[in-house]
Amino acid sequence: MAVPLLPEVTLDLAHEDVGLFDATGGYRSDTPPPFWSFAWPGGIALARFVLDRPELVAGRTVVDLGAGSGLVAIAAAKAGAAAATAVDSDPAALAAAVRNAALNGVPIATAPAVVPADVLLAGDVFYSPTVVAGVLPVLRSATGTVLVGDPGRGYLPERLFEPLATYDVPVRPALESTGRMRTTVWRLRATSSC
Repeated sequence: MAVPLLPEVTLDLAHEDVGLFDATGGYRSDTPPPFWSFAWPGGIALARFVLDRPELVAGRTVVDLGAGSGLVAIAAAKAGAAAATAVDSDPAALAAAVRNAALNGVPIATAPAVVPADVLLAGDVFYSPTVVAGVLPVLRSATGTVLVGDPGRGYLPERLFEPLATYDVPVRPALESTGRMRTTVWRLRATSSC
């Protein structure tokens, strides 16, 4: 499936235009919702940013935190990263990332937890207080460059970040209740470390 704003990337995603929770709400399960089955606007914007600025990742080790489909890790690999690792706590997401990397002809590694990297990328991870409580300390303890993509989910602590670029990302209305989202790529400020 083609990804908006990213003609150079193909992903194996959900084809039905249904809401994420509509698709999973009919049964109770300990399995997390399949966030990996969609390309989210924060990841799309971050992938576009990396592909347009390959010098940010070329020859460097990169981690895509909360990787889902692996979109951002794939973009980093395409942009010349020495190594790109998709990190996600959901094993199904890691399997999807491997499938999608193969579709794009790029090598990526996967891991269930963050590994050391020169660049840490995180798309659309500020969507709930619980997730932010786990993700923010990881971002703040990173020793390299930290970039995030966020469509204004409401839990991004903007005071810790500086905006770098904004994209008007086409999105699936069944997921976002709109057809487009203004999505910003942010860099963690150097003074934001713990």
